[in-house]
Amino acid sequence: MKPINVLKGDRFSVFSKVCLVVVLVLSFCFSFSEAAWTLNEQKPILISFLAQGDAVTDPDAILRNALPIDNKPVRQLQGAIEDIAKNLKAKRWGPIKKDVKDASFVVKTKTDAILASVSESRQSLAQDVLERIKGELIQLDDSVTVQDREAVMSFSKAILAQITNLEELMVQGFPYEIPSQYANLPQLKGRATVEVKTTKGDMTIVVDGYSAPINGGNFVDLVQRGFYNNLPFIRSEDNFVVQTGDPLGAEDGFIDPKTKKYRSIPLEVMVRGEEKPFYGATLEDSGIYLPELVLPFNSFGAVALARPSTDPNGGSSQFFFFKFDNELTPPGFNLMDGQYSIFGYLVKGKEVLEEITDKDKIISAAVVDGSQNLNQP
Repeated sequence: MKPINVLKGDRFSVFSKVCLVVVLVLSFCFSFSEAAWTLNEQKPILISFLAQGDAVTDPDAILRNALPIDNKPVRQLQGAIEDIAKNLKAKRWGPIKKDVKDASFVVKTKTDAILASVSESRQSLAQDVLERIKGELIQLDDSVTVQDREAVMSFSKAILAQITNLEELMVQGFPYEIPSQYANLPQLKGRATVEVKTTKGDMTIVVDGYSAPINGGNFVDLVQRGFYNNLPFIRSEDNFVVQTGDPLGAEDGFIDPKTKKYRSIPLEVMVRGEEKPFYGATLEDSGIYLPELVLPFNSFGAVALARPSTDPNGGSSQFFFFKFDNELTPPGFNLMDGQYSIFGYLVKGKEVLEEITDKDKIISAAVVDGSQNLNQP
């Protein structure tokens, strides 16, 4: 089936856009290369109208929330600083001042509670990070006082980067056992950063092995093999997806040189509150409808494994960047969630992804951080 051309134009309201995504998911398909892998009509999806709230659309925030840690003070600190960006858009200086005050209170009074989640070997590193956060909070407060919007944004981002570092120091190993039937597949037990050079520019992906160890491990392994180098983008839909990973020749995915067989990767979805991901079936088929996912499709540049419509475990090397805006993917109404395995997010290069077409290609892809977290079978 031909790729879907998502309609554009000011004449479409938010309601029209939401109707469009329902039609796309229920009635149309992803074209997975010349082999015509499709997402044809499946059984109806139960749609629940849940409380909308504020969608978390920032990929860095989603990745912070996905870390397997349990420390209330650091999450309070994170929430206060993340709230600044929302208030800054409306120039609400009073609430911004309160956010800074709340964050400062946490780092001044709850240092011991924060450090309690950090192992002894990492204590000095965590203390250094906290000291940097304290210093940057003073500068942030000064910038808020004079209502310097650019400085407030800059210091907020710098503090959030330090909070990410602090939270990563809290992770105590890999948090669960991966099912033994996947022992023959590469597993990413942690995170990795991948830089992708394209004919339009460079992009950076953070791969989350805590939430998608099999899909993330497969991707990082293929990157290390040079599999994606010089492969074209085979599909580009305005406001929808950019897809790649179809190898040259007759095959639709990666053929493992050891087994001489197609490497198939299971559907893998982590639901918030669960100890480990769901494997092997869509959440809909498992009787789970529109849950809160650890890795949702809320963010521009979500990276997910492409698969045949009839086989949730038939993905291999092909993957796509999701491009819908947050009007089309609000919390409680995202029909893509639970249907595909997200394994990472674009954290740099949004402007590049916006310009990529099926005339472009990947020049090279390389793991620049976290390669030690990849475990080979």
